[in-house]
Amino acid sequence: MNRQSQAILLTIAVLFLAPVTGYSQRGKTQRDSLNTDGPYILYSASGARMISVDQEGDISDERMSSLPEGYTFTVKDHRGKLPFEVTLRPIQREPWHYPSKSPKTFVMSDPHGRLDCVVSLLQGNGVIGEDLKWSYGDGHLVVIGDIFDRGEDVTQIFWLFYELQREAPLSGGKVTMLLGNHEPMEFAGDMRYAKPKYTALANALSMEYRTLWNKDSELGRWIGSWNTVALIGDNIYVHGGLGKDFYDWNLPVEEVNRQMSRAIYLKSAERKALSDTLEFLYGSFGPIWYRGLVQKDSKRRPIAADSLQMILSRYGASHIIVGHTIFKDISTFYGGKVIDVNVDNRVNMRKRRGRALLIENGEYWVVGDKGKKRRLSQPLP
Repeated sequence: MNRQSQAILLTIAVLFLAPVTGYSQRGKTQRDSLNTDGPYILYSASGARMISVDQEGDISDERMSSLPEGYTFTVKDHRGKLPFEVTLRPIQREPWHYPSKSPKTFVMSDPHGRLDCVVSLLQGNGVIGEDLKWSYGDGHLVVIGDIFDRGEDVTQIFWLFYELQREAPLSGGKVTMLLGNHEPMEFAGDMRYAKPKYTALANALSMEYRTLWNKDSELGRWIGSWNTVALIGDNIYVHGGLGKDFYDWNLPVEEVNRQMSRAIYLKSAERKALSDTLEFLYGSFGPIWYRGLVQKDSKRRPIAADSLQMILSRYGASHIIVGHTIFKDISTFYGGKVIDVNVDNRVNMRKRRGRALLIENGEYWVVGDKGKKRRLSQPLP
């Protein structure tokens, strides 16, 4: 073989190997983009597959014939810190309706992959202890969606809430998880807001990232069991909001929750093609995207006060509590009937502003990560 032929073969080999060994992303190699992540647990007829990434960016892809009952593993944040234990458990849909309130209900939304902010907020208010285990007794934690995207600890936050939902009932407590708009986005393969590490992992595994969250994965099955709308006491909880269109569709809440779960593993076009109901529910004026409760520009189709009251009356509710649309602090609309709990968690932690809503003995409080309470009706300090 002459030198020219050798050079051609070497070039071909490099081209074929490049997608496997690395690729350029903002000047980084695939390995440089990776940090602590996982585990992702996938099931098939042949057994279980557990995929993890360590702090050095090395991928562990372990295959087992099965996972033992009560299988426990350790999860750490993207820096290899904040360790906590997770135990696998049976998955079932949580109730969408709790007729009576718990003595205290802690409400947050949109953590977006920032585990340090989640831990700081929950520890500062006694929801979890130093070991990141449930310490809220018979309290109720409500998370109004959007764990995916923007941060480096997406998988870890899912596992933390997964574990807290197992631990809470042991003390008489409850954890309610609701779908946001970013969960279905990622399940559909829309990674516009994801950090490069997640694309890097998918490329290294030669698969779509959404495959790690499909109906044959542990976390995918769990997220697929989440409700979209919940009624707890006399409060409606929903990620985006409920508008006049939602009222006119007059769908039972059970049907909304079932339909949303039915289509969560599909791509966006597939959801639309499946039914008119799903096209609405997953659309701009459905419960995970609608902003007309908190924004007044006409393209949002802001709800009239009398239409809002019709929705509240239909469900016997006094408030609708939402996330999705970000504000400087926990904010109220329509004379306090609508409460938005979505803030910039890192900015608000640094500036010691409210980051969650606490409902305690019928009183509504804004709380931050130091556990200090401010009445919801009071202005910013």
